[in-house]
Amino acid sequence: MDTPTFNTFNSFPRFNLLDGPTNIQSLTRLNKQLNGVEVYVKRDDVMGMGLGGNKLRKLEYLIADAKQQGADVLITSGGIQSNHARLTAVAAGYAGLDYELVLTHAVPLEGLEHDKNGNILLEQILGAKVHNLPKGTDAKIFIEDRINTLKASGKKPYLISLGGSSAIGCLGYVNCFNEIIGQSNQSGVHFSNIIVPNGSGGTQAGLVAGLKLSGLSNISILSYSVLSQLTTAQAITHKKANAVLNLLNPELKIGQDEILIDPHFIGEAYGIPTTAMIGAVKLLARTEGIFLDPVYSGKAFAGLLADIHAGKFTKGDKTLFILTGGIPGLFAYRSAFEE
Repeated sequence: MDTPTFNTFNSFPRFNLLDGPTNIQSLTRLNKQLNGVEVYVKRDDVMGMGLGGNKLRKLEYLIADAKQQGADVLITSGGIQSNHARLTAVAAGYAGLDYELVLTHAVPLEGLEHDKNGNILLEQILGAKVHNLPKGTDAKIFIEDRINTLKASGKKPYLISLGGSSAIGCLGYVNCFNEIIGQSNQSGVHFSNIIVPNGSGGTQAGLVAGLKLSGLSNISILSYSVLSQLTTAQAITHKKANAVLNLLNPELKIGQDEILIDPHFIGEAYGIPTTAMIGAVKLLARTEGIFLDPVYSGKAFAGLLADIHAGKFTKGDKTLFILTGGIPGLFAYRSAFEE
């Protein structure tokens, strides 16, 4: 018997957190500076809940899965300025679930600006239960102990992996790929390239799985790593892409050479500002009135700009940059933007 190909997502429960497809817009003014390459942005930073961001797409499937399993409390982890943690708090509250956030010092920055502003401020407003781990604490061991404690108290915890980038979470960006193709067909604007930041790898993994399922061969999906060097980022993303694809059509496989990642714009380390990132954030804000975040989209967009000016994209190509949100993080990097 043939293995069915899953394309509609009706086989997987989804807890609606989005108002509908996010907008795609042309960077009309900036494109005049880009050597004939046309760049568009998909505004996953503009959603109706929690100030938006790519994690909401993943959380739609993760929360539905948690509810289906009878969970009553979500637990997840991230850095002090984790966008995923902020949106988990927002989405869990909206879904009527308890939640706990385990935050670590993943970025070597300190002080009130980084540790008390941005996403941390929003989580305080939300009344989130936050475990702010001291430096050197093993987050994995802490989470295991916390889950056992919750179970002993009669709770039913559901663990969401870093960035929500499990196979279930990655379904959100398979869905996003289908959404992009639908919008492209409707508008008549067909993209040669889709560009994303790569942190935990789930966003790119979902998009690549969506591309594989579609059978299209005229689109490249490229990411700029903001966390790991090439070998690690590619291995993580490749594994996750095949894991989500296995949920949808186990007969299909993604080769490692299909995972396109540029690691050259990370800078000193994850979350550490770069001159190119600062320039990209200011340029897009001043030409289009659109804000990038300093950790993910800022570095990825800086990479895209550099590669366009280096002639690595073909004149006339239409390139779609997925703006993954994270704008609250700007307020935790105030000093980086002082002139």
